Amino acid sequence: MKNDSNTRAAGARYENVALAHLEGAGLVFIARNYNCRYGEIDLVMRERDTVVFVEVRYRRPGGFGGGIDSVHAGKRVRLIRTADTACRFDVLAISDGVAADSPSLDWRRNAFDAF
Repeated sequence: MKNDSNTRAAGARYENVALAHLEGAGLVFIARNYNCRYGEIDLVMRERDTVVFVEVRYRRPGGFGGGIDSVHAGKRVRLIRTADTACRFDVLAISDGVAADSPSLDWRRNAFDAF
């Protein structure tokens, strides 16, 4: 069983990596870990006039599929219900890079649609 505090600390660390990457690409931070009765959205950003909901996924190499693939149909439905507004859904997958301090990022803009 995973240690919950270690898992949360790792999640926060990779969300920080994702946030820095997105802000570097020009997106503006709105909120982090937005919660409602339907679920949670890791990062809420704005790109020009578009609200962008970002799911951040970290996967170790050799695991079961990549971070992009881990956002399955059920997770997409929960994210869509949580968003409840006109928006774009992105997924930012993070995996270990060649150097320990430089993870590999795979940012999929408009990763899935609400309809």
